[in-house]
Amino acid sequence: MKVRTPLGILLAASLAMTGCSNNDHAAGASTDAGEVTTLRFSHFMTATDNINTEALEPWAKKIEADSKGRLKIEIYPSATLSKPGSTYDATAKGSVDIGMQAQGYTAGRFPLTQIVELPGITNTAQQQSCILHKLYNEGVIKDEYEDTHLLALIGTGQGALHTVDKPIRTPADMKGLRIRQPSAVASHIIEATGAAPVGMPASDTYTSLQRGVIDGLSFTWQPIQAFRLDELINTHTNIPFYNSTFVISMNKDKYNSLPDDLKKVIDDNSGAELAAHISQVFDVSNAKAMAAAKAKGDIMIDIPDPLNDPNWRGPLMEGSQHYLDEVNATGLDADNVYEKAKAASSVCMV
Repeated sequence: MKVRTPLGILLAASLAMTGCSNNDHAAGASTDAGEVTTLRFSHFMTATDNINTEALEPWAKKIEADSKGRLKIEIYPSATLSKPGSTYDATAKGSVDIGMQAQGYTAGRFPLTQIVELPGITNTAQQQSCILHKLYNEGVIKDEYEDTHLLALIGTGQGALHTVDKPIRTPADMKGLRIRQPSAVASHIIEATGAAPVGMPASDTYTSLQRGVIDGLSFTWQPIQAFRLDELINTHTNIPFYNSTFVISMNKDKYNSLPDDLKKVIDDNSGAELAAHISQVFDVSNAKAMAAAKAKGDIMIDIPDPLNDPNWRGPLMEGSQHYLDEVNATGLDADNVYEKAKAASSVCMV
């Protein structure tokens, strides 16, 4: 007993000192070897969303393992730490350490990146991620992310139209419908068909459909199950008229405060490979959600090549040109980026 008592006191003192060290770091102290740095990761998806459980949570655990426990990532899903449309800015300002958001949620913030969302650029989420990182590495879209430390640019797959008892076979079927849009790109195209685009976060789409605020929505397939929309919608038009993108970034000051070996852990687990993995989860999930809708007996309408379809080509090209003109009007060379995105598409075939 005489031996154990001082050992217990020493252990308690050691733990108390460790706790103080962590609190000091949270207040802005430098990171020393053995000290634990906790990074708060904010995104708008639900905790049970498979992108969170199959991609983001394993990534956080890999960071912790590779850092031998010196880096811990606490994930805050469902926009509990930052609003869906302001997560990137919250990351830049340091309100959160790491954030993921759809670029389209902040209109005009990532105009060149969103050119990759235009129809005809990409067929899969993985291909889109490849295009995004190629353009970033070539400096084409890099300036749009200069206020954060970029971790990944992610493709989510082709958008589709989902409605309740309202089959959409031609643009004429969309006239007068209120369709939820995720971005300016999708908005211009929806408007060109004669429908009314309605902007709202993904988390609001379920109740909006229930209450008749919207008649349908433009979405990739994966969120249909993630947000339980399959309980309401029963009609789908598979038409690749836009492709949403996501960005994961880290606060620059937080990244720069890390010692070099922990920066390397972050760097080794980010970039094109991280984007490819998350996009692969999107591609698999999109296919599964579509198969589930078919098995449920939902109406499925396929328009695989709308840019060569006599009914759809006009509105899609009109909406695309509207977006390009809008970006050109700000002084940016949207047409040049559009051509580079198309060129990257052929290199990034997946």
